[in-house]
Amino acid sequence: QVQLVESGGGLVQPGGSLRLSCAASGSIFSISAMGWYRQAPGKQRELVATISSGGSRVYADSVKGRFTISRDNAKNTVYLQMNSLKPEDTAVYYCRGTITISTMMSARLYWGQGTQVTVSS
Repeated sequence: QVQLVESGGGLVQPGGSLRLSCAASGSIFSISAMGWYRQAPGKQRELVATISSGGSRVYADSVKGRFTISRDNAKNTVYLQMNSLKPEDTAVYYCRGTITISTMMSARLYWGQGTQVTVSS
């Protein structure tokens, strides 16, 4: 059983910062890509940022220059540092990992339960 658990969400004023964390646990053989997605009320879930096992990063245009994704492979943890937050960043943020649990099985996607980020004055 694999679990991804996010933390670090909350209420912040415009221009503020938050740091999200997502720790993967369970029977894990390897993790390739990890990423953050978000879903605002009434909207589809969208990519925020991803990072490969080698450290290659991809960002949504809307967060470039403000958000930074990083990972600690030893801890199976991915982070999202969010600076200069805007009200339009308000959403539930989800962690996703491409995880292999055994050499006998293919990698599959796992999602966390989500953490609320609200940017408001």
